[in-house]
Amino acid sequence: QVKLVQSGGGSVAAGGSLRLSCSEDGFTFQKYCVGWFREVVGKAREGIGIVAPDGRTAVAESKKARFTVSKDNALNTAYLDLDKAEPEDTGTYVCARMNVEGPCRLRAGDFRDWGQGTQVTVSS
Repeated sequence: QVKLVQSGGGSVAAGGSLRLSCSEDGFTFQKYCVGWFREVVGKAREGIGIVAPDGRTAVAESKKARFTVSKDNALNTAYLDLDKAEPEDTGTYVCARMNVEGPCRLRAGDFRDWGQGTQVTVSS
């Protein structure tokens, strides 16, 4: 089973920036869609963005202004960049990967393999 390992995150002051990474060791990001989601206790899981196998990206409309998703195939790593962080961005960020080829959509149900999650706390 492919294992996704996340790094980055932590605490950041409002207005700051941070980068989250999601790595795997099977070169599967070149074949399958990668997604980023945010989890907050008491709220539904929220989709942030996706990176398609061909490198195309898409970010949820409400997140476009400050979130960017990307990947580096050579490093087998996907990234989530947050700029101008706000306290409302606080949550657990999780990367995920589909395990079949198909449309790359920001739908949690399409993803089968999940990272361990990383906490991001934005202080005001």
